[in-house]
Amino acid sequence: MKLLFILLFSIASAVSSYAQNFELAYAKDPLVKITKSGPYIGFQYGKYKNLELGYELQRKAVKLIKPTTHALNIGLDFNFIESVMGLNLGYYQKKGRLNFTYGFALLYRTDFKESRIGISPKVGYKLYGFHLQGGINLLTPNKDFTNNNLFYASLKFVIIKNRDYKWRKREN
Repeated sequence: MKLLFILLFSIASAVSSYAQNFELAYAKDPLVKITKSGPYIGFQYGKYKNLELGYELQRKAVKLIKPTTHALNIGLDFNFIESVMGLNLGYYQKKGRLNFTYGFALLYRTDFKESRIGISPKVGYKLYGFHLQGGINLLTPNKDFTNNNLFYASLKFVIIKNRDYKWRKREN
């Protein structure tokens, strides 16, 4: 259990330090680099229904062919009926305008008596501020704490509060 926690903590540290100043790798310079961030609200549907609240940072490289988006998010989810709370640290990537998003999240779940940690691979589709994702929660085993979603679908809406544009410099 300690080894798994140390491993997940190391991955979370690497992802969060990468988020401090991550630059997208480009084959060619993009026309525009866009940074957007803001809070999100969402609903997770599976065996149990959860309300999700959090914050997301998106970096997008706008190109004529295959724009690339990278996003980091941190959030809480609540299941008021089962008294379960969770913390998520996630990442996803989208290549192209109409393609799927692929990502994962590091998870911490508690029922205020016991806790579980794990990882959740996800596949989704993003259109405007809405992000529909499907995934599976792979959590540490616990016989007493089983009121978590294994498979789920999640719909989030990001409210963009901050935008920053960086245009490609012209060479004369």
